[in-house]
Amino acid sequence: MESHEVLRQAFAKTTPKAVAADLGVSLSLVYKWAEKQSADGSGSRNPIDRLEKIIELSGDTKIIEWLCQRSGGYFVRNPESSCKKGYEVLPATNEIVGQFSGLLQRISAAAADHSITSDEASEIRECWDQLKSYAEGFVCCCEEGDFDQLEKIPPPSEGPKRYYTD
Repeated sequence: MESHEVLRQAFAKTTPKAVAADLGVSLSLVYKWAEKQSADGSGSRNPIDRLEKIIELSGDTKIIEWLCQRSGGYFVRNPESSCKKGYEVLPATNEIVGQFSGLLQRISAAAADHSITSDEASEIRECWDQLKSYAEGFVCCCEEGDFDQLEKIPPPSEGPKRYYTD
């Protein structure tokens, strides 16, 4: 989905007029944000495109992480994928089940005393991020038709690759 389509969907939940008024920009500009940019001048470089360019130029994902946090979410980078033919599906699914089991064990151990410390919460978060990252790699390989790249996803003992510091 392209950025102008994302904005068009968002504007369906509010009004472009309300967006323009709140942001202090013209209504015509807001409408242009929701149009595809073309050589004939329709559309306008929208805020999503601009943020994408800032992230690309800086190489820093803190903007994405901040937006995810403000929206009640959490950013985890998808693993790189260029799947090739030949990997068995069963070992990959067993790895996901194993990681999920490890997450449940950490949760159970932490909750055994009916409280969870901040260190235990951090361990649970780390385990959850590992599982999400590996599972996303699995899904990407399913979409691309192969699983060779799953061997390149960091094993659970290495943890997820974090691209920010708190």
